[in-house]
Amino acid sequence: MAEGATSERPLSPHLQIWRFTVTMAASITHRGTGAVIYGGSLLLAVWLYALTFSPSLFEVVSGFVNSPIGFIIIAGYVWALSFHLMNGLRHLYWDSGRGLAPKTAAMTAWLVYTASILLTVFILWSGYAARGAA
Repeated sequence: MAEGATSERPLSPHLQIWRFTVTMAASITHRGTGAVIYGGSLLLAVWLYALTFSPSLFEVVSGFVNSPIGFIIIAGYVWALSFHLMNGLRHLYWDSGRGLAPKTAAMTAWLVYTASILLTVFILWSGYAARGAA
């Protein structure tokens, strides 16, 4: 390009001009749940280690897990797993070349949120119902 000439190339779009959509939220949530899964898996590993090797540590970890804050953490972990699973299935569907139209992508994003919440409620209900069965 000659000296002093200006480029007429379009600028890259940025966050100030994009409208927030459910498909954007699903993408961001997918990344966030991936990070939550790492943290929850670490807590699960500590709990399993304590169960196997240290009865005193197991009591401490179990006490925490059975507290209201522990329930919130467990519920969040289960939801993160459920959302990540459902959105992963959505991505597999996309890999087949289907569901990529904007309306379909938005509908499946809402479906992922709904299904992940329902799956979480079912898993938590099943788990807590089975606690007294043994």
